[in-house]
Amino acid sequence: MNDDARATDGYHRRKLFWTGRKSMNRRGFVAGVLATGFGGVLPLRAQDSGGTELSPGLQLYTIRRLMRDDVPSSLALVAGIGYRHVEFAGYYDYPASELRHMLDDLGLAAPAAHVSQADMTDNLDGAIESALIMGHRYLVVPAINPESRASLDGYYRMAEQFNAWGEACNGAGLRFAYHNHAFEFESADGQVPYDVLLDETDPALVEFELDLYWIRAGGRSELDYFERYPGRFTLWHVKDMDTEGEMADVGDGVIDFAALLDRDDTGVRYAFVERDDSPDPDSTIRRSYSALAQMMNRA
Repeated sequence: MNDDARATDGYHRRKLFWTGRKSMNRRGFVAGVLATGFGGVLPLRAQDSGGTELSPGLQLYTIRRLMRDDVPSSLALVAGIGYRHVEFAGYYDYPASELRHMLDDLGLAAPAAHVSQADMTDNLDGAIESALIMGHRYLVVPAINPESRASLDGYYRMAEQFNAWGEACNGAGLRFAYHNHAFEFESADGQVPYDVLLDETDPALVEFELDLYWIRAGGRSELDYFERYPGRFTLWHVKDMDTEGEMADVGDGVIDFAALLDRDDTGVRYAFVERDDSPDPDSTIRRSYSALAQMMNRA
């Protein structure tokens, strides 16, 4: 069974479980999920053994202006270009069930979604429930809020929180990950906060989505992290950097993504194109898809 077939089969088994508990309230539903592990459905890592064949994915934040205007047409555009995996950054006021139907109709899968620190704190049950309906494999916190990272101690506390969220996600058949910006690489009290997050989290519970632009903007080398923490970076944001240090479409900048894709120590399973500041999102996702697909075919 290939990876997409596993995802579909896992979704239908989860959906059957969810439907059988639809009379329960949300807290009761999630408590049932955590207690039963889907009545025998294996955790994600066991289901996915055998690896994932990489293909270009898209972080939908790249086309957020298009998504705000027309979600169905935006997803159709993405599928028409050739993407088969997307990562959500908000659901644009659509219920998860309706978005899932859109994805299925277009042949898209959404293996990951960004969920804010506040939502993970205040509505973890709801985030897990939506993830199961959507068919997500990962819930990803995209940033730590300023109050929580005001000191190095704050990062130690966040690492503890990540472990707790990872345990809750793992019990529901999901995975938890954290996405970096540049601020995690600014030294504090002689330590690098990103290292604290890596060192103080359990690799069995917490994974990392490495933004390949932001790590360089933070003055660090992704190669160093691949060597020191092999296998921890299961998700990537493939975001290019031009010679002035600004964001660029994939293939138009200086980052050698093809060489990174050749490495076997990263653990990468999904690579999502992203550009935060694109002046022309339609052009960005087309150009970036073409460049990344060519690199992956060479890798």
